Amino acid sequence: MTTPDHQSPAPQPPVPAAKDRIYRSPMALVGGVLLLAVACWLGFDALFKGHGRTPWLALAGMILVVPLVVAFTLRPAVFANEDRLRIRNPFRVITVPWGDVAGLRSSYSNEVVTKSGSKYQLWAIPVSLRARKKAARRQQRAAADAARGVAPGGRVGGLGPSGLGLGGFGLRGSDPGPSRAETDQVMDDLRELLERRAEAEAAQGETTVRWAYEVAAPAVAGAILLVILLAVG
Repeated sequence: MTTPDHQSPAPQPPVPAAKDRIYRSPMALVGGVLLLAVACWLGFDALFKGHGRTPWLALAGMILVVPLVVAFTLRPAVFANEDRLRIRNPFRVITVPWGDVAGLRSSYSNEVVTKSGSKYQLWAIPVSLRARKKAARRQQRAAADAARGVAPGGRVGGLGPSGLGLGGFGLRGSDPGPSRAETDQVMDDLRELLERRAEAEAAQGETTVRWAYEVAAPAVAGAILLVILLAVG
């Protein structure tokens, strides 16, 4: 009986896919839940307690409104990993490999621009002009404090003769907060990921766009039903 000189190596486990960083708007999630609660409360009340055409109108209205609320509040999200950026907008899902990204823009909305010139808005990362103004004011206060020798938060930054802080406090005794608006910081993180992975072999490919028929179809059906009911009178 002969034995093999060597054994084949054991199969290696598959390399796990890179985990996505998920970005969503907390305010949109909260607002969506509240809107759904109100819509369902009013809709079901009319559906079970209404008379005549009211239940049918309530049903058509819910079929129209609920998908739209979900589409514009709960659905938007941005998924980023080492290979690509996936944008889930209200009615579309756009997958953009980092190698096909020409840039990330932030003005009145946050957008990704592909090398073909197409632009896609990042619904899940909305721009807050109010947050930008607050961050700019914090930067101005920090610069003024630095010019006066005051550390962030209002503590005097100079040292006394014994080497200990003087411990004096100004009018502001709290943390001045971040110097960048949260969504601007998110865009900075995505730009850093783009710069690092744009030339990677695994991050090459073409942008794909898929329409979210699972959201659009119910809304269209509800709108058609509502129009028919109103037309019939």
